[in-house]
Amino acid sequence: MTEKISVSLTDEHARLLQDAVKSGDYASSSEVVREALREWKTRRLLGRMWDEGIASGPDEPDTTMDDIKAEARRRKTLV
Repeated sequence: MTEKISVSLTDEHARLLQDAVKSGDYASSSEVVREALREWKTRRLLGRMWDEGIASGPDEPDTTMDDIKAEARRRKTLV
């Protein structure tokens, strides 16, 4: 399902969008906006994950990357 939404862009943003389509990198302005929204969503998720990591406190002094990966795999099987 799709929904039409109107947005106002600055001249600079409109030009960037048009240039992206003219370059052939995108088939339409909608495609440019969809990709931008996906990247925005990912950036927000990574920001939340970063904040959670910082809030969780320091790691154990002897923790290795292998330990971290093993713990991640263990947690994944619990879901």
